[in-house]
Amino acid sequence: MPRGAREITLRFLAAPTDAGYSGTVGGGRVLEWIDKAGYAAAAGWSGTYSVTAYVGNVRFTRPVEVGDLVEATARIVHTGTSSMHIHVAVSAGNPREGDLHPTTECLMIFVAVDADGKPTPVPVWEPQTDAERDQQAAAVARIGLRADIAEAMKAQTYSDAGTAPRAVLRFLAAPTDVNWGGKVHGGIVMRWIDEAAHVLATRWTGSAANVAVYAGGVRFYRPLRIGHLVEVEARLLLTGTSSMHISVHVRSGDPATGDLALTTHSLIVFVPLDADGRALPARPWHPVSDEDAALRDHALELMELRNRVAEERHIP
Repeated sequence: MPRGAREITLRFLAAPTDAGYSGTVGGGRVLEWIDKAGYAAAAGWSGTYSVTAYVGNVRFTRPVEVGDLVEATARIVHTGTSSMHIHVAVSAGNPREGDLHPTTECLMIFVAVDADGKPTPVPVWEPQTDAERDQQAAAVARIGLRADIAEAMKAQTYSDAGTAPRAVLRFLAAPTDVNWGGKVHGGIVMRWIDEAAHVLATRWTGSAANVAVYAGGVRFYRPLRIGHLVEVEARLLLTGTSSMHISVHVRSGDPATGDLALTTHSLIVFVPLDADGRALPARPWHPVSDEDAALRDHALELMELRNRVAEERHIP
């Protein structure tokens, strides 16, 4: 990718090791690919190390099969002082057939940082065509909606007063999780989010045949370091006709002290599938405590906010 280029495309084959429990490529692996493509675009544009700050409105519209040729295209659609708004689209298909089909897209925000980890200015990107101006306008329009989603998520209480089903994963961040800046790669964190949510969905449905169809509001609050104790907690907020809305918190800290701080928060939606890959009715869950009811209402509010995002002009 030439220095200062606006767009980059990564191409590779989906490997057997990328497969999830459904046999197709897991949503967590696709999130890793998205983050890598976004990082490549951000680092190429800024000329410096960049960190993932936010990932929004990830929709999984079609599964990626093992052996598929995959293209992950990331392009700058707006720049702030130190931020880069990047649209990432993933397409995949059988390499023998040659046709690639859209599978996933999202909008990411990266922040360029200097050697001390402080935000540093990035070159300004100026749209040159009507299509590029539309892309920038769509990204800017989402800034306010993203702030509304962040406030809605921040206002919620998650405590032991809640009775909703939960799943908690605990482990140490390994050296193999490191990124180019010496910290845990944002894509790895998103894969952990997907895995914890999958464990919860499996426990709730009694089947491992569950797939992620949406992930959003992925906000990174602080870096997660190699050797940290990591806790990934998934909690069921809402069930729909065939969906499970799950909130996931990632916390980390020094294992010597056991003090954990919030690093990442996200909402992810899973759907149970039958043997033919068709959506099944989700086992219903009903709130018991006041906190349960508040979090259910919170999930419904986020659905309305996501619909507002979908109604904004699409980034072509």
